[in-house]
Amino acid sequence: MSLLDSVRRIARKALDRAPDALDADLALEASMAGLIELAATRYAVDPGARWQAGKPYKLLLAGYAGSRNTGADVRVEEMIRQLRHLWGDEHLELSILTIDPDATRGYFRTARQLHLPNVFPHWLYKTVRQQHGVLAVEGSMFKSKFANALATMMTGALGLAAAECKVAVGYGGEAGKMDPTLEQLVGRYCRDTLQICRNENSARILGDLGIPCRVGTDTAWTYQPEDLGFGPRWLRAHGWDGEAPVLTLCPINAFWWPVKADVQKAVAHTLTGAHKDAHYASLYFHADGPEVARRQDAYLQAIADAVNAFADRHGAFVVLYGSEALDRRACEALAPKLRRGAPLMISDDHDHGEMISVLWASDLVLSSRYHAIVCGMAGKGVSAGITMDERIRNLMLDRGTPDLALETEDPDLHDKILPTLERMWADREALREGIDRTCVRNMEVMGRMGGMLVDHVRTIHPDMPFAAHLGEQGDPWNHLPPLASRIEALAERYA
Repeated sequence: MSLLDSVRRIARKALDRAPDALDADLALEASMAGLIELAATRYAVDPGARWQAGKPYKLLLAGYAGSRNTGADVRVEEMIRQLRHLWGDEHLELSILTIDPDATRGYFRTARQLHLPNVFPHWLYKTVRQQHGVLAVEGSMFKSKFANALATMMTGALGLAAAECKVAVGYGGEAGKMDPTLEQLVGRYCRDTLQICRNENSARILGDLGIPCRVGTDTAWTYQPEDLGFGPRWLRAHGWDGEAPVLTLCPINAFWWPVKADVQKAVAHTLTGAHKDAHYASLYFHADGPEVARRQDAYLQAIADAVNAFADRHGAFVVLYGSEALDRRACEALAPKLRRGAPLMISDDHDHGEMISVLWASDLVLSSRYHAIVCGMAGKGVSAGITMDERIRNLMLDRGTPDLALETEDPDLHDKILPTLERMWADREALREGIDRTCVRNMEVMGRMGGMLVDHVRTIHPDMPFAAHLGEQGDPWNHLPPLASRIEALAERYA
């Protein structure tokens, strides 16, 4: 037996005896809480880096860029454009967190990209110290559905800024069900922040924790791809005849959340390669096992059966769309179930402009990704969702089409997808009218969010050189960045 084999055998025995109570997420939360308390003490004895009138305002955007998540990147791109419009480039110095600088190279123009380490508390403690304010920019901001570590990071960034009496705002995010320890962390360290949530339900959840909240929206509504012709060109290059209805499917790995830190699995993975398919990064692993695989296959098969029937009936050209790089696995698993075949459009191969251009060229979009629906709504098509959490459900309620939000966990999902596709196709003109109005309504709300932000910053920095007409008393449309042709035409038609 080799030395490596001996080490692996010993490691397996040790893992079998390791306590189940080992919880890296809890340790991360405790570490973050301790550093926020320390930052408050530090501020009490030394105000540190305070903004001075006449100097650029250093604003940190705390999120999770770098995973090639199309919607997350687009919403931050539009947020940056709005911030630059409100402040003016000469008065603003932006930084943004990324987990992979290579994946975000060329994105977020004018913002300095900072590489966020896997173990982030002390790094955040030092980094927030150098800023004048923090905006938390992740959509899934406070929830345990995906990863407690992500919410801990944003709570940490906001909590550190608040402890140092700096601007600390959650901008266009969402709250959902949280594990008790995470809920306690958020409730304690976000009470001196402002949360501008993207729906009423999120504001209610955070308001119940004593956190000041306003209701806003997402920030992706104003995005338009630079090359609108890319989508049709890509579709033709992959077999579309230019006439058939285009049905774009956005499947996800619906049952492998949340991602959790697991020291035992991490050791096993490092020493033996175990849990390879479930490994996310560092100590973090997706949920896995036979039951997860069975449920995922049933979800994909339900989609495939309905799409096969719809495509046969209407001659639809089907596209498999991976809105985040992680979705490649779901798209590749769905592909062989589709009788007519389908090209793959995945974000690890295409930038967000190309991705959204294909959405805009689609006639129907059936998505388990929230932002694939949001980002496609200003295009020509009609969309519906198969949701694993409240985000798509909330969006469809806002649109007035709650029946177009199906559930990944629904035991009758198999029987509901085809009627949904048929309704989308038959009622597309009426649905399109409602979608257009929803886009414009949310753009106006996004403008109001800009006014909320301006007034909030003024309470902390009265000398901030915002234009006099900006703020909640002003016209919401003056708080939006310049609008491109299709977006501007929508606004002029319905505003």
